[in-house]
Amino acid sequence: MTTTYTTTVTNLYTIPNPAGYVVNAIFEVTGTDGTHTASIQGNCQFTPTQGQTIIPYNQLTQAEVIGWINEATNNQANYYANIDGQIASQINPPVSPANTPLPWAK
Repeated sequence: MTTTYTTTVTNLYTIPNPAGYVVNAIFEVTGTDGTHTASIQGNCQFTPTQGQTIIPYNQLTQAEVIGWINEATNNQANYYANIDGQIASQINPPVSPANTPLPWAK
């Protein structure tokens, strides 16, 4: 099955000057194949640069911030691979060794 991925911004941290400048975004990437769902959280920091256009905080959209995250982290493929691995483990759970009592201990 094809996995569908969704990124959601869960928290934004700002500094007051310039007014409400976002310096940190916490986000979650979720993937689902229709039956199984997995997710991973991420953290992206931003540094103000001189001459940068500042969008007033109250005018930001989630799509805009996700664009910044994708541009700054360049890790989207890694997030997707992690989620794919989690889903694969749900479909075919890995075998874990068990602590088995010694056969001669009664």
